[in-house]
Amino acid sequence: MSTKTVTTPGNTPHLERQLSNRHIQLIAIGGAIGTGLFMGSGKTISAAGPSVIFVYMIIGFMLFFVMRAMGELLLSNLNYKSFSDFAADLLGPWAGFFTGWTYWFCWVITGIADVIAIAAYSEELWPGVPLWIPGIATVIILLVLNLATVRAFGETEFWFALIKIIAIAALIIVGLFMIFSGFQSDAGPATFTNLWSHGGMFPNEFMGFVAGFQIAVFAFVGIELVGTTAAEAKDPEKNLPKAINSIPIRVLLFYVGALIILMSVTPWTQFQAGHSPFIAMFSLAGLGAAATVVNLVVLSSAMSSANSGIYSTSRMVYGLAQEGDAPAVFSNLSRRKVPQNALFLSCILLLSGIILMYAGKDIGKAFDMVTTVSAVCFVFVWSIILASYLKFRSRRPHLHDASKYKMPGGIPMVWVVFAFFAFVLWALTTQPDTLVALLVTPIWFVILGVAWFILRKRPAHLARYAEFQKELAGEKAVAEEKAADEKALADAELADAKASREN
Repeated sequence: MSTKTVTTPGNTPHLERQLSNRHIQLIAIGGAIGTGLFMGSGKTISAAGPSVIFVYMIIGFMLFFVMRAMGELLLSNLNYKSFSDFAADLLGPWAGFFTGWTYWFCWVITGIADVIAIAAYSEELWPGVPLWIPGIATVIILLVLNLATVRAFGETEFWFALIKIIAIAALIIVGLFMIFSGFQSDAGPATFTNLWSHGGMFPNEFMGFVAGFQIAVFAFVGIELVGTTAAEAKDPEKNLPKAINSIPIRVLLFYVGALIILMSVTPWTQFQAGHSPFIAMFSLAGLGAAATVVNLVVLSSAMSSANSGIYSTSRMVYGLAQEGDAPAVFSNLSRRKVPQNALFLSCILLLSGIILMYAGKDIGKAFDMVTTVSAVCFVFVWSIILASYLKFRSRRPHLHDASKYKMPGGIPMVWVVFAFFAFVLWALTTQPDTLVALLVTPIWFVILGVAWFILRKRPAHLARYAEFQKELAGEKAVAEEKAADEKALADAELADAKASREN
């Protein structure tokens, strides 16, 4: 399939649609499976017990509706490059500014954490290697891959995601064999009854269940990544819905399926925070190289996350620059239609992770809090997507009526998800470390508020935002004309059917 270069009447270069269906599908899967599943699930299981299964199912169920709302909005105007674009269009320029920069902040912090994780896992695989070598090597490799073409990013992410899928599939297959072959360990037999025979499904009662949400919600960070590919996806009207609709199956298979197997092979009481359940289960199965294999998988998972971070932050800054919310230099594209200046900015910031590695353990504790702040900010971004959907329904009902990809549950479901987010924020107040992070988060929004107050009246910003609105208006007019034609056709068919019944 040939790629299509989109240009404005002024012949301004735009991002190219080079991401095929398989790229979009695997980017969506890679976004849904975080490094936290491999290394953080031990902490989640020890806090919530087997009820963690329901925790992941509920979070996945709720976020599916956020993704469906995002899908309907992105497809209502194909000039939207990401969710910050429709937030700016529907809620006002302030929403695009706050959403875009908050999402950028989230991924920069996550990317820095990934660079630190990659250096740490490299040291386990190759003892004695200086930490700065894998850190710098990671940033250089990802920069080169992303500077090439967006297709190179898609190919890289495709293979990274495939490694994660194979690792989870291997865990499930090995675990099922151990269960059905009557495997015995020091902790007892491998059997599905382990799920409820050690204190029931809710051994730590309601507050243990709540603690599971507080930890598990961070594992879903990146699930919205497919929304930043909208401007570079081939046939987005077909490929974005396919990727979003497969989210429930992914959650059931990769999260719920893996956790059921883990807690069936080994009672949940044996899991500890800071220890990978994947390594523990493969070791039980007699696979001596389990630690090395899982470390390689986690290394690739962290590389995948850093790759996604570089991609999403560069596209978000590019979009912000086009709207006048970031310096104009970041709106420039290379000959290969890649926002290279925005990519350089992202990579320079990721290199700060190397400095943090040499700053001591106290920085590590502070960094844990900052990553929690990042996850809270993701909840803000998801909420803005839903708020944009509510405004879309009230301001453009004709586009909703004509949409072939309507959000299930509509407006009532939006309020259900908002209530769930309020519950998640309350859950974060129940633990001292997450409570501190929650109280610190408003500082970021104060900084953004000051920046917005300074920026919003500047002539250059107003001119670029007016150009952004003009660009959207062209596609909006086409969408509205198409919606009107489809409505007229439906009315004509209804009239014909009524006339035939009367005759």
